[in-house]
Amino acid sequence: MLEVRELSVEVSGRTVVSEASFSVGAGDKVGLVGRNGTGKSSLMRVLVGEKESAGGTILIGSALGYVPQDPRPRGHAHGATGLAHVLSGKELDRLATALATAQSAMEETPDEQAIEAFSHAEEEFRVAGGYQAESEVNRIVTGLGLEPERILLPLEALSGGERRRVEIARVLFGGNELLLMDEPTNHLDATAKDWLMGFLRAYRGGLLVVSHDLELLDSALTRVLHLDEGKIHAYRGTYTKYLAARKKDEERLAKTAVRQQAEVVRLTTLADVMRRQSATRARTAQSLDKRVARLRSTMVEGQRRERKIKIRFPEPPHSGKQVLMAQGLTKAYEDNQIFGDVSFDLRKGERLLIMGLNGAGKTTLLRILAGELEPNSGTVRFGAGVLAGYYAQEHEGIDRAASLLENMYRFSDEAEPQLRALLGMFGLTGDVARQTAGTLSGGEKTKLALAQLVAGRHNLLFLDEPTNNLDPASRTAVAVALAAWPGSMVIVSHDEEFVSALVPHKFVLMPEGRLDTWEEDLVQFVAMA
Repeated sequence: MLEVRELSVEVSGRTVVSEASFSVGAGDKVGLVGRNGTGKSSLMRVLVGEKESAGGTILIGSALGYVPQDPRPRGHAHGATGLAHVLSGKELDRLATALATAQSAMEETPDEQAIEAFSHAEEEFRVAGGYQAESEVNRIVTGLGLEPERILLPLEALSGGERRRVEIARVLFGGNELLLMDEPTNHLDATAKDWLMGFLRAYRGGLLVVSHDLELLDSALTRVLHLDEGKIHAYRGTYTKYLAARKKDEERLAKTAVRQQAEVVRLTTLADVMRRQSATRARTAQSLDKRVARLRSTMVEGQRRERKIKIRFPEPPHSGKQVLMAQGLTKAYEDNQIFGDVSFDLRKGERLLIMGLNGAGKTTLLRILAGELEPNSGTVRFGAGVLAGYYAQEHEGIDRAASLLENMYRFSDEAEPQLRALLGMFGLTGDVARQTAGTLSGGEKTKLALAQLVAGRHNLLFLDEPTNNLDPASRTAVAVALAAWPGSMVIVSHDEEFVSALVPHKFVLMPEGRLDTWEEDLVQFVAMA
């Protein structure tokens, strides 16, 4: 199905994958793991042909379905409904359009040629499964937590989470024999995650998946590929077995590294002593020097300590006691009302959580509050001295054609060393700062967007799923930093640990707009909302 031989991948002249070889066959379920920024997403883009490789061979012998990390309407998908986009997984959108055109032509001019054209179009549609397609699509989107009527809307009218569900549904509906999926559980609630993982466990084709939720697919995995420092290390078996084997490998490498280093020190010391003695012994010392050089060239690295991430948000500028007032907010797309008459206020230092099922309007409400979208009715007012910053779940604040530093300059007038230090705080160090933002992985884009927030010196933050795409260490660091920050926040998140760390003061339930005091036992509903 998929055969990779000696594959190398470069990002902005930096090699992130070096001479990797692996395969994915029928029935294989392979997890691709590694820290943010190691090159997992870049590797996936090369495998599907969206990006050129720097060398090596890729052989694909089956129909391929691909779910990218940030699925966006593109090409023919612009202006299409969610249903049409899902149907395009089997080209049924094209066949349905051809059938409708043929039927219209036949009704207008019912001659033999028009009738034959209609019969041919109808046969193509029927053989492709067109008459059963809509019920199958509804089954898939319902399993993914999306109401069937939502997919009748244009893609642009759907939230980021809904668009991700539509894209996953399109790929699953396509019936491909090989699936490549990059963080497919982003934006999914707990129920939808369980359904997707159940689907993938039962899937009979080949699967290569990048995910921080691999424990949900644990029992189904046949192999794990660990990408680290440009090299891929393969581990057979489940994710749990991989973790145990990886730990043993790291312990073995650490012991080997200690032994090799001790031998280098012993031989170097002995050579130095001999050099100060007779000419014969000096020649022996030269021989020892060569042994040391050979040993150094083959030395293994011990377990590399994970870089501790420590993030600090600056003290917020002073503001008045009343920070935000929302009154009678309503939003609708044509005849479809998303929510109506939503009102609440936010005081200095308070944290408000927006809750609700997918499609309830959480992101839409946040975009209205941030001034990114106009309501149909109602008002949003800021208090005295309020400086708001918006973290968008799809990173709309990032210019993908600009470098990381250029993106930082859009939010701050600090000098380059200070901006590099901010990027470095999020693990975006060295030459990465001059690389174009479009080449970043989803996790790195999240870190860049958070660095932009830090640079902006705000006292009110609108945060839409700020922990998506982050590895566990980064998620924890962001949660700790925001928990300690004394400014005001309005938050949308499916991340239970993140919400627990922030301890909201109150929440608004969408689409009803009901405002209530936060209680800790409500956290169990965060992943479901």
